[in-house]
Amino acid sequence: MRFMVMHKVDAKMEAGEPPSQQIVVEMGKLVQRSIKEGIFKDGAGLHRSAARARVTFSGGKPTVTRGPYKGENELLAQFALVTTTGLEQAIELAVQLGEAAGHRDVEVGPVVETWDLHGGKRPADAPHRFLLLVKADAQFEAGKAAPPAAAALLERWKREGIAQSTTTLAPSRGAARSKVVAGKRTWLDGPFTESKELVAGFSILEVPTLADAKRFTEEYAAVLGDNEVDIREVTA
Repeated sequence: MRFMVMHKVDAKMEAGEPPSQQIVVEMGKLVQRSIKEGIFKDGAGLHRSAARARVTFSGGKPTVTRGPYKGENELLAQFALVTTTGLEQAIELAVQLGEAAGHRDVEVGPVVETWDLHGGKRPADAPHRFLLLVKADAQFEAGKAAPPAAAALLERWKREGIAQSTTTLAPSRGAARSKVVAGKRTWLDGPFTESKELVAGFSILEVPTLADAKRFTEEYAAVLGDNEVDIREVTA
C-alpha cells in the first residue's frame, strides 16, 4: 500500500525562518534510511504561504489569491508536481487543473530545493517546481471519482514533461492524524470534515499497512516537533 504523510506549517515557517540544521540533518537521515529500506518513494517541502497562491472558483470563474494567508479548506484530493517557468505559469496550470477537476480549489506552492535549505542561490538554469494541491469536496469524500478530464489532463502533462509526478488520495475516512494535544502527541482517526492547517511538505511511502505508516510518521513527527501530520492512503 502507498500512503502520503503530510506535515503542516507552523509559526516559525510562516515567519520565514528556515528549518534548523538539526531538522535538516535528522530528516535527511530518516529519508536516506527509508530509501535504503525501500519504503520511501517521493517527497517534497513547500515554501511558506507568502510565496504561494490559491485558485478558487465561484460560478465557474477562477479567482486567484496571493499569499500570505491562513488555512481554509485544506483537506486534499490530488497532487501534481509540475515544472514551470515561474509562479504565473504555475497559476495558469492550477486554473486548468481546477476546471478539469470540476471547479475544485487548487493551491500553488513553490517547492523547497536543496539550495534553499543551505542558503544558496538558485542556479540560473534550474527549473521552477511547484506543487498543485487540489482540494477535496463533499463528492470526493463520498467516494466519487474525479472527472475523467482531470486524469486526462494530468496524463497529457506527464507526456509533455510538465508533470513530474501526480498523486490521487483516498477519502479521509481511512486517514489518520497525529497532533499535539496538551503537550502529548495523539492519534485521531478519519474521516475528517476539514483541515485548517496548510500543508508544509509530504513523503510518499510504500508499506504493508497503515500501522507501518504510523511508525514512520512517529519518527518523522519527532524530528519536526509539534507539527500536525496527516496520513492519507494513495490510490493512484
